[in-house]
Amino acid sequence: MPLGLVAFVGAPNVGKSTIFNRIVGTRASIVEDTPGVTRDRLYGVGEWLTRKFRVVDTGGVEIANAPFQQEIRAQVQIAIDEADVIVFVVDGRTGLNDDDKKVARMLYKCDKPVILAVNKIDNIDRLADAAEFYALGLGDPFAVSGAHGIGIGDLLDKIVSYLPDEEEETYEGQITFSFIGRPNVGKSSLTNAILGESRVIVNSLSGTTRDSIDTPFEYGEDRFVAIDTAGLVKRGKIYEAIDKYAAIRALKAIDRSNVGVLVIDASTGIIDQDRHVVGYALEAKKGIVIVVNKWDTAAKGQTQESFTEQIKSRFKFVDFAQIVYVSAKTGRGVENILPAIKQAYESAQRRIPTSVLNEIILDAQNMNPTPEFNHGRLKIIYVNQVAINPPTFVLFCNDPKFAHFSYTRYLENRLRDTFDFTGTPLNIIYRQRK
Repeated sequence: MPLGLVAFVGAPNVGKSTIFNRIVGTRASIVEDTPGVTRDRLYGVGEWLTRKFRVVDTGGVEIANAPFQQEIRAQVQIAIDEADVIVFVVDGRTGLNDDDKKVARMLYKCDKPVILAVNKIDNIDRLADAAEFYALGLGDPFAVSGAHGIGIGDLLDKIVSYLPDEEEETYEGQITFSFIGRPNVGKSSLTNAILGESRVIVNSLSGTTRDSIDTPFEYGEDRFVAIDTAGLVKRGKIYEAIDKYAAIRALKAIDRSNVGVLVIDASTGIIDQDRHVVGYALEAKKGIVIVVNKWDTAAKGQTQESFTEQIKSRFKFVDFAQIVYVSAKTGRGVENILPAIKQAYESAQRRIPTSVLNEIILDAQNMNPTPEFNHGRLKIIYVNQVAINPPTFVLFCNDPKFAHFSYTRYLENRLRDTFDFTGTPLNIIYRQRK
């Protein structure tokens, strides 16, 4: 089931990133007591009362030459458009201000659940400070302290109560994929190019979710569904300038896809945002294909070999992904995209017989004995594949704490050398054998 999306909005320096980190359980955001210090919109997965949900920290919007209020409006509008639940964070120390009132006026018009969190209420003596925010007309304020964890449980109870329960449409026996990446790299053009292929039969066109258009079609004997995250075209230029927010749509599309297809613009090259977006697909354990679009506009002298080396250097964590060079404009190479998607899908479905699996891992240990780590040496006793999508392997051992990540990487490479797992991540789990 796709995860619900919770977005934190509010003026800079109210503590959105601190609460985000508290819920996600990591210090992934850079937190500093300076307005606007969160340089990237960050995401994570929170869990409460057995419910998992995506969390998006919208702090730190930066738009060149834009008034400060325009930045706040941009992040709030994106959250209104994309999130299932909105958490409006205000600063209980500084009190109610004009920025808070302007954000509240925007939230009045949305049809999403809005939770008002008054942050920096660090002790019982400050509880009265939260009462001031009743004036915003957004219901009972939740007094919290992101820094100390006060009130976070009550806030999570409320968030979970608002998460959508309904199942979104799924497609049994069909290969679902979505083009992900920065704005203006040609995602829509590639969708149109694929659907325009003479051998493709489009069955229907239906909007199955609020923000995406799902297009089922047949290609040869295979059935696909293209999940198109529509929307950036209808936004103003201000939204197109915020590359960070393209990822919010990508999160939802990735959740519903078997394969995420990262589109890179050959004319501009690889940037950090490309790494961020493909990281979402990797974290969701989806199949991955990398498509280099606009190859007809690549820099003079640039070769596919040299560009591939750049990709492998910058995307070491997804070196299992197939790379396809295309031009949506000319149609060159487009015919190679669907076979790469199918290969990633089939790799994610692959099961390995237990006897063969144990033989491979035993040979790997004999060829390269485990290193000493954490005052012990890992001994793998038995291996079993417990799941697909992605292929998941449980390694029963003497003690999981002796497993060094480099040895796990070595074992993954041995599995990949032996079996075709092109396009899919592998999930390796250690469990202590009792």
